[in-house]
Amino acid sequence: MALGYVRPARPEDAAEIARIQLATWRVAYRRLLPKHVLERLDEGWLGKRWSAAIEAPPSGQHRVLVAVEQAEQSYLVGFAASGPADEQSLAPDEPADALGPQVVAVTDLLVEPRWGRRGHGSRLLAASVDLWREDGFGTAVAWAFDGDPATRAFLTSTGWEPDGASRALDVDDMLVPQLRLHVAVDAAPDPDAG
Repeated sequence: MALGYVRPARPEDAAEIARIQLATWRVAYRRLLPKHVLERLDEGWLGKRWSAAIEAPPSGQHRVLVAVEQAEQSYLVGFAASGPADEQSLAPDEPADALGPQVVAVTDLLVEPRWGRRGHGSRLLAASVDLWREDGFGTAVAWAFDGDPATRAFLTSTGWEPDGASRALDVDDMLVPQLRLHVAVDAAPDPDAG
């Protein structure tokens, strides 16, 4: 198990988050998404989007967390982003109020492949769950690519399961199937109970 921790993202992390996202997508999704689409992704553009998400989130319940590996130096190695479920969380033809205000959506949960299997994903997820509990969410949802067994295996190993919803993303005229997973966000244990 690596030495590491999770903290809220800072504005100066945006460029590194973009680099991690791009590097991870180019490795993990190279067989799922068209090569030319992955090659055209612009790290600078992604960095601006992450900067906005960190500095001016739509609400106090929108969070970006980063995982840090501690060694002789510290390295950002992964990140997680989540917020209240919105239209991007819905399946096609699902009514706008299908998920409700008690549902949080994970939009990103990535650990750069070279830092994988060191506990960073678990720490990111655990820190996110703690924040979701504080915010009063009862359920979390996340979309995963059908062709990404690693993400699905990670989430299901922590109690997530498919909720029956599916969709296909149109990525430059190529349909890429996804399924939605969900998990109950149990109330935090009462330290005074027992």
